[in-house]
Amino acid sequence: MIELHYWPTPNGWKVTIALEEMGLPYNVHYVDIGKGEQFAPDFLKIAPNNRMPAIVDPEGPDGDPVSIFESGAILMYLARKTGRFYGETERDRILVEQWLMWQMGGLGPMAGQAHHFLKYAPALDPPQDLPYAKDRYRAEVARLYGVMDRRLAEAAYLAGDSYSIADMACYGWASLWEGQQQVLDDKPNLARWLADLAARPAVGRGMAVGAEMRKPGFDKNAQGHLFKR
Repeated sequence: MIELHYWPTPNGWKVTIALEEMGLPYNVHYVDIGKGEQFAPDFLKIAPNNRMPAIVDPEGPDGDPVSIFESGAILMYLARKTGRFYGETERDRILVEQWLMWQMGGLGPMAGQAHHFLKYAPALDPPQDLPYAKDRYRAEVARLYGVMDRRLAEAAYLAGDSYSIADMACYGWASLWEGQQQVLDDKPNLARWLADLAARPAVGRGMAVGAEMRKPGFDKNAQGHLFKR
């Protein structure tokens, strides 16, 4: 059983979706980021950047245990371990890695900033309602979704004709487009892709892990753990 250290966020969803798609058995250890559990010494041993998700695979390379942090690295490891969702050729893998890195370096960070400045910062005490930051990240997420829509006009999935870990990485963030104050009327290919992935049973199961723990906002204690450390 893979030990998954997790909280139901877009980065956490990447790994639960992958584990479900790949049929890998796993145990969930919830890391309540609102309570600061990501700073616990035992967790920092496997995730030194105090971010979840992280995994421990008792049957790692050569049969020895391995711990992995960073969601993109986890996806690549699981895809190599199972031989699935990473393409069949080196050219396939190049495409998968390009779009996975695009998510890690672009879509995830920019959508995360959009959520912060559009939703969380105005609710801080004192409120931080910053029009420049809101406009900046709303516009950058729109640009990235335009990139995604144009790519999906050419292929069924981000890395081509086959569903891959790149799609798994992007889905959680893109599924929250309304909270990022985006529209899909002018992005029909992105809308189609979102519907296709939402219809996959494993995606539904992955998104459901810990769903009852998601809350609409953060209290003062949670804000301190999340935004001031």
